[in-house]
Amino acid sequence: MHRTIFQKMRSAGQSCVERCSVWHRLSMMQLGAFMFLLGALAICTPILFAQNTQSADKTNSPAANGSLSHDLSGVWMQYPDGDVPGTPGMNGVNEHYRPPLTPWGQAQVSAAKPLQGSKAVGGKEENSALRCEPSGPPQVLILPNPWEIVQIPGRVFMFFEEQHIWRTIWTDGRPLPKDPDPSWLGYSVGHWDGDTFVVDTIGFNDKEWVDLYGNPRTEKTHLIERYRRLNHDTLEQQIIIDDPKTYAKPWVSPPKLHKLEPTWEIAEWFCAQDENKAYDQVIRIPAGVPGPSK
Repeated sequence: MHRTIFQKMRSAGQSCVERCSVWHRLSMMQLGAFMFLLGALAICTPILFAQNTQSADKTNSPAANGSLSHDLSGVWMQYPDGDVPGTPGMNGVNEHYRPPLTPWGQAQVSAAKPLQGSKAVGGKEENSALRCEPSGPPQVLILPNPWEIVQIPGRVFMFFEEQHIWRTIWTDGRPLPKDPDPSWLGYSVGHWDGDTFVVDTIGFNDKEWVDLYGNPRTEKTHLIERYRRLNHDTLEQQIIIDDPKTYAKPWVSPPKLHKLEPTWEIAEWFCAQDENKAYDQVIRIPAGVPGPSK
């Protein structure tokens, strides 16, 4: 009944303060009107307090509102907090959290000539990208280059500046294929788990590593990515690698933060074989040659 009276007062176009002032003047003439004023104040105060509380809750929510939490679109660049001094933060797949290797995995890592880490030797590196072969997940996700997410009904696209690669993540409810043909990018499907976008990918080939330390990626790899928009400018990414051929248990890396870059555009970056060879001859290979002794 009190709510009905308050709504009628609002419909007259008066603010709560104005209505309360009117009732206060009337109270000087009539005790009954004064008592009604107290009732009106009792109604106004909790409603205004509730409205202010709801507004504050929305402002302080992680994604500001529900629609933003399911909107990952934009150009994203990883925060530069890496494990290797002087290099960008390429720790979306974190070597410090790698589980024990299987005997087969250990043999592969021991034979690798990585681009990063304590085993890396300048000019002696070996990686598929050095041969202009395409990068795929998860390696392409952790390289220090931006990528863009575009969402349309039924699928999500990821456009990478690295080699101008693009990737499809199906979101139309289809399951993962039972026997996919091995490929550089694998086959990806995604779904929302609350405010987290979960991507499952299988069907990889074994022609590249998961990172620059020489850790293998095989046809048995099941890659899980989890994306959550913490606020308008921050995207959280977590990478989980399940490959029983290489690792004794799933490799779960801590979440990695990415920053929205609204003014950036994905640049043209192709791997041209002649340019790659020229870089090797002029810069990369000579970098590994010891200088003259003094």
